[in-house]
Amino acid sequence: MSTETLKRFDRIVAIQLQLQSKSVVKAQDLADRFQVSLRTIYRDIRTLEASGVPIVGESGIGYSLMEGYRLPPVMFTKEEASSFVAAEKLMQKFTDKTLGAHYGSAMLKVKAVLRSSEKDWVHLLESQIHIAAENELFNANIPNALEILLEGIAEKKQIQLWYHAGNSDIPLERTIEPVGIFHENNYWYMLGYCHLRKDYRNFRTDRIQQIKKTKDAFTQEHGTLDQHRNEKQSPPKTKVVIRVDKKVARFIGSGKKYQGLVAERKDGDMVELEFNTPDLDNSFARWFIMFADYADIVEPEALKTRMQELLTTMKSRLG
Repeated sequence: MSTETLKRFDRIVAIQLQLQSKSVVKAQDLADRFQVSLRTIYRDIRTLEASGVPIVGESGIGYSLMEGYRLPPVMFTKEEASSFVAAEKLMQKFTDKTLGAHYGSAMLKVKAVLRSSEKDWVHLLESQIHIAAENELFNANIPNALEILLEGIAEKKQIQLWYHAGNSDIPLERTIEPVGIFHENNYWYMLGYCHLRKDYRNFRTDRIQQIKKTKDAFTQEHGTLDQHRNEKQSPPKTKVVIRVDKKVARFIGSGKKYQGLVAERKDGDMVELEFNTPDLDNSFARWFIMFADYADIVEPEALKTRMQELLTTMKSRLG
């Protein structure tokens, strides 16, 4: 069997799985995924139909499997089984208790169809992978917060929550039309339309004190999460250049990108770092304090002034 024949066979099987996993699949999406022409996709679809797979195609819409048809169970490779183990560990640490339990239940079904050798492989890896979350991502008193948010997004239903914003002394009741959720800077956020503020807002999940579903439908169409995040206006940014001792520079990698790193250059025993930072006075200045005794500020003068202010305050508090 030629290499091209094997590639086509793998692609047709993958198309089968794609049809099984979605209600409608567009030919162009398949062509983009497998990096082939539309003509090739049409030929592969005809091959599946000829083999007895009941595919329904509608011009301008896409392809779907006839209602009620189910493909036989698939077998997983050893490498795919390994990815499930890592995903399960991530789900345990980075989702709430209820959603993590649902994933655990799904994993039992996945493990049930593994061959014996893959089951042994998975069992060995399970005790050898550990993931620790840096922050508390959800309120322990509401173990199903993420599940409620996902249901609200999928069903286009409003949710009620009591939210403790960073600038408020008490939680406020909000009615939200949830658009999407995202993980960023070690926290989960929900972007939604807030009826109280009459605008879109981000809500950090660990600050949600209570949450419940409602039967009320969305009042408007919101588009996708990516559209909202791409349209978000970026705050004004300040150019910052610092020089850091190279012995220390390699240990500050986790914060550089978050602070807006745009360039990094080695210069003898020093490393010159250039940033476009959106928050010079607080976020950047307080981050810089961690290694300031091994670094020089090239520009701007405003950062030097801010550092002197912070250090003066620190000195006075220390007595």
